[in-house]
Amino acid sequence: MSVYLHDIPLPEAKAALWEALRKVGLEGVLGEESIPLDENALGRVLSAPIWAKISSPHYHASAMDGFAVQADQTIGALETAPLVLEMGSMARYVDTGDPLPGEFNAVIPIENVEPVDNTGKPAKDSRNPTAIRIRSAVVPWQHVRTMGEDMVATQLVLPEGHTLRPADLGAIAGSGHDDIKVARKPKVAVIPTGTELVEIGQPLKSGDIIEYNSMILAAQVNKWGGAALRFPITPDTREKILSVVQDAAKDHDLILLNAGSSAGSEDYSASVVEELGDLLVHGVAVRPGHPVILGMVRKENGDKVPIIGVPGYPVSAALTGEIFVEPLLAKWLGRPPAEPDRITAELTRKVTSPAGDDDFRRVAVGRVGDRILAAPLTRGAGVISSLVRADGLALLPRGSQGEPAGAKVSVMLYRSRSEIERTIFAVGSHDLTLDLLAQFLSKHDRRLTSANVGSLGGLVALRRGEAHFAGCHLLDPESGEYNLPYLDQYLSDLPVRVIGLVNREQGLIVQKSNPKKIESLGDLTREDVFFVNRQRGAGTRILLDYHLELLGLDPAKVQGYTNEEFTHLSVAAAVSSGRADCGLGITAAAEALEMEFIPLFEERYDLIVPESYYNSPLMAPLWSVLESSDFKVAVESLSGYDTKAIGETIAVVE
Repeated sequence: MSVYLHDIPLPEAKAALWEALRKVGLEGVLGEESIPLDENALGRVLSAPIWAKISSPHYHASAMDGFAVQADQTIGALETAPLVLEMGSMARYVDTGDPLPGEFNAVIPIENVEPVDNTGKPAKDSRNPTAIRIRSAVVPWQHVRTMGEDMVATQLVLPEGHTLRPADLGAIAGSGHDDIKVARKPKVAVIPTGTELVEIGQPLKSGDIIEYNSMILAAQVNKWGGAALRFPITPDTREKILSVVQDAAKDHDLILLNAGSSAGSEDYSASVVEELGDLLVHGVAVRPGHPVILGMVRKENGDKVPIIGVPGYPVSAALTGEIFVEPLLAKWLGRPPAEPDRITAELTRKVTSPAGDDDFRRVAVGRVGDRILAAPLTRGAGVISSLVRADGLALLPRGSQGEPAGAKVSVMLYRSRSEIERTIFAVGSHDLTLDLLAQFLSKHDRRLTSANVGSLGGLVALRRGEAHFAGCHLLDPESGEYNLPYLDQYLSDLPVRVIGLVNREQGLIVQKSNPKKIESLGDLTREDVFFVNRQRGAGTRILLDYHLELLGLDPAKVQGYTNEEFTHLSVAAAVSSGRADCGLGITAAAEALEMEFIPLFEERYDLIVPESYYNSPLMAPLWSVLESSDFKVAVESLSGYDTKAIGETIAVVE
């Protein structure tokens, strides 16, 4: 019976895998090996405890350059009544680390004595005087590292299951060891499959997909303590996949079979696992990562090897590694599973979730005022950039069907809390200069993370206290003024400062050579022209509607008017790919994708900043960057920008 996509809950799927591993004796450490104690031991997991062979130090050692003495012979020394101790019987010179002569029990630092000769005058050789004059007493064992001060022989230095850090290596050496027993690294085969895949660096044609999932999975395995081997790309034929899995099973502890885990015409992973062993699970109730395969395949000698069919979409693949592979490697290495730092944050917008799935949502995280906020990122399982931008994962558990804006969620952090505290949260209109701004701010120990929700969405976010600033380019049709008229409407109770960023060209992005001969907005109502629009609330959408009305053009007659994208680059990509003939956007976006551009308008793009954040230490580097000539030069290198108003306070609205 097929078990594909039965929406097996995540706990049940994990339990099925662990039970199968238990039956074949693979639920614990796979084995151990003895390795030399050197820097290459970093990150390995101890398979046995480390007991000190010797004490450290293994003798009483001087902790200072100075003179070894008997403490009781220094009693009575005062600043006004110094004592003189003869060298040899009463004092002896020692360097730091020297063994303390047996008859002595303290050290006086050299800077606290006056070396003298036999006449009582200062000695020419401070390290070999006739006597020393002292003006204060010492107590027994002062300035001495006593034997076993660090570790005592037979003492536990490090427990079994400990992952070695740099300092641990020194402690092991100091306790008398020169080799250690560690858990054997699990050997993991990573097998990418797909006829459409091409290796990194190879020329691309339409339909080709760069294969990098195996690199991500192998890097995860190595990071978690395993030893990954990436196999060459295997074409989508059942026989070839069957052969390569059999080959991998010979000398690997785990097989990650990437792609082909769904139920399409070229998805053979499930049937391969069934033929070679036991198909335990095909479909887990998690998003992303739904079509996960869990199974066991037989070796030639009858032993079994676990196999995980990893979904082909990059985000699903990476999440599958975190959910299933990391805990398995932890068991095999004898260490605790990774426990990411967690933080409670408020969602900046409503999110929906499949009722029967554990939904892992990538989020950007930042502190705005006294609130920790989580802004959901693009949820597509193929959007690898969302993992790069993500600060963490928020889990929406099965049955929740989503959460409203403002709901508190637990976020597993990918970044440190200190990074979160140094994050500037921007919400609003998209512009390429924000990416430049993020790059420049990184040199000032600041992170800029932005959510592209349109200009109106940015003002709403400011009103809700969910951003440090909003990028805005809203044209008021009645006054012809940008941004300021909207502040009374949306931010009447919030004092803000309007800071100029750029003036920029807006126009039509069209395909190379402009095959449809599009020249103006009037061409948008032609039957042979398909348009791509920006989302509701975007300044570009408002600009378009304003000029369509001036021209007396009905938006309903514009094919593709309801086809929405959230950034200028996404509009350019839609035109470049042929999904649309044109779209309204900025010059720099058109040039970035080598499209043609028909300039139509110039507009002002401002930063709207609450006064409470304008003078904050967090934001100070932002104003420094805007004042820098290097940043202006970088912006001016992009086509279609004028920086004459950059950093200028355009208005203070109280």
